[in-house]
Amino acid sequence: MKFPKILLLIVSILLFSCNEQKTKSFESIAPKEFADKIKTTENPQILDVRTPDEFASEHIDNAVNINWNSDDFTTKAESYDKSKPVFVYCLSGGRSKKAAAKLQELGFTTVYELEGGFLNWSEKGLSNPSNAQIGMTMSDFNDLLKSDKKVLVDFYAEWCGPCKQMEPFLLKMQKEMADKVVIVRIDVDKNKTLAETLNISQLPSLFLYENKAVQKKLIGYISEEDLKKQLQ
Repeated sequence: MKFPKILLLIVSILLFSCNEQKTKSFESIAPKEFADKIKTTENPQILDVRTPDEFASEHIDNAVNINWNSDDFTTKAESYDKSKPVFVYCLSGGRSKKAAAKLQELGFTTVYELEGGFLNWSEKGLSNPSNAQIGMTMSDFNDLLKSDKKVLVDFYAEWCGPCKQMEPFLLKMQKEMADKVVIVRIDVDKNKTLAETLNISQLPSLFLYENKAVQKKLIGYISEEDLKKQLQ
């Protein structure tokens, strides 16, 4: 009677080990560690999962563009060596986490995801320096803050899910609360220089100004009801 119990125990341990391996999560690492691992990896596979326009504006050296939101993401990803490390990043981390999880599902054994995305990479001084001005200048931005009312600045991107969820009620509030607050929406992809200058590393980011000074910073999704409370 002892043998079946021992056999059952061995089978249980093996099943647990297999399940643990399958559910092992990818590794999100800080920019400096991400850069160091790339340097010490022979012929690193670096996947930029942003849109082609984002990729064209600036990207990590030797990265290739596979748009997470495209229908052929899986097909293109399958062409890479699953036994070697793969490095994944997007702008702020939302898409790359989904892409990293998908890569593990496809059988990639080692997946490194850039914590905070390319915004964090740039903030740490790891991107190639560029003097090109993309979008509005700080002078343009400061002009938007010239108001005797409160000014709410919504930093967003077209690919950002929470940003899209908030868009309808923000546009509604622009009209309904025009006598109390000025609501300005700024696309970070079209105003990259400004976003980097203001250290916008997460989306959505909402900055509430009064007399040109920041009074509140609201990061991530916030409901219409809660946002109105913050504006009171």
